[in-house]
Amino acid sequence: MNPVFNMESATLSPVALFLQADWVVKLVMLGLVLASIWTWAIILSFSARVRRTRKEMAKFEREFWKTDDIDAFHRAKADSDLPSARVFAAGVQEWRRSTAGKSIDRDGTRERLATSMGAAVALEVETLSDRLNILATVGSVAPFVGLFGTVWGIMRSFTSIAQAQNSSLAVVAPGIAEALFATAIGLFAAIPAVIAYNRFSHGVNKVEAGLNRFADGFHTTLSRQLDDER
Repeated sequence: MNPVFNMESATLSPVALFLQADWVVKLVMLGLVLASIWTWAIILSFSARVRRTRKEMAKFEREFWKTDDIDAFHRAKADSDLPSARVFAAGVQEWRRSTAGKSIDRDGTRERLATSMGAAVALEVETLSDRLNILATVGSVAPFVGLFGTVWGIMRSFTSIAQAQNSSLAVVAPGIAEALFATAIGLFAAIPAVIAYNRFSHGVNKVEAGLNRFADGFHTTLSRQLDDER
């Protein structure tokens, strides 16, 4: 068995590269690994959440457009935590407040309905996209954190050269390998975060578009009913 080959294999293993690294590089690596774990946890949970939300929103809207009694539908869906249900509830509540008096300001009611449901849509989109900023941060910062670990590792390699007064590959290689490993971990954390951020942003935009379409349709329904009010 070739002892040189075994030494190189051990040196190039991720565990060995971590254990041999300077404490600063170790902190960088640990931070990036934790960021990667956090990123994947967000990716898995957010993906399931967006998929479930869009499916349940589509079902809610199909049921809504089939109903003939908006008040009964509102009572049945009062406890729903769907974005569509909350936008719907905001419209119903504003409708009741605006039409409670003896005289009805039709133009003012229409404007308040649009404002109320628009605010509800904005709040739902903000709540849904709450964790996307974490993905954006990891995607933009992780490569630079890994680069910091790389620079630090290369500086350590130059220090080793000066101390040993020897510029052979055996002296330089370990520090450079550790440094490059830090960059690799940074990219491993950043690339999925960037891809997921772009994908989920598209998904949130589609949810927002769906909520706006529903709000516009509901606003039109209430506007027609407003014309029938005496």
